[in-house]
Amino acid sequence: MTRRSMVESGQGPSAADRDEARVPPIRPGAYDPSDYADAVMRSAEEAGVSPLLVMTVLHNEAYKPHHPLLERLWQWWKPGASFGVANMHRATFERVRRAHDLPGRWQDLRDDPGFAIHAAALHLKDLDRGLPRRHVRRYSRDELLALGYNTGARNMRAFARGVLPGPMARSYLRRFRAYRSAAAEALARADRGDPGDTAAE
Repeated sequence: MTRRSMVESGQGPSAADRDEARVPPIRPGAYDPSDYADAVMRSAEEAGVSPLLVMTVLHNEAYKPHHPLLERLWQWWKPGASFGVANMHRATFERVRRAHDLPGRWQDLRDDPGFAIHAAALHLKDLDRGLPRRHVRRYSRDELLALGYNTGARNMRAFARGVLPGPMARSYLRRFRAYRSAAAEALARADRGDPGDTAAE
């Protein structure tokens, strides 16, 4: 059974497998969400969410350079900026930290991609708990969760009832749909053990 099928079946990798999964550093000017497929699969399994959802969100959030130094400079210019490869705002992180008793601080997201991905997966888990089982058919559950990640839980629930998203949310949803195949391929390469750029140092 492959690692991906283990995740989908609910068996998941062993603790040893999770410990051995490497999280490459963020390289200046060369950020690629696919490099973090192993961390995505591990964190998604631990949180009980879809790895494809987490990976597609990472692709959606890759619109700005993700490097610790650049994020420090960005925060100096814009104190309320989001941090880490999953672009998490401080208020969101603090809710996740309290709900799941996370060690670490919001500032650690910029230096630790594995931690940022773990926090994002837990946030998606929390959003999933707040999403009604029934929703309008124009969106998949993952699409609503992605919209919730982008616009907040209250807006997500409104979209689930049929309220139409605004222009920025529609743009986010279009990109989420467009990145789905790239995210799936990144996970498939990791599942096959294809090194590609995934384990680049």
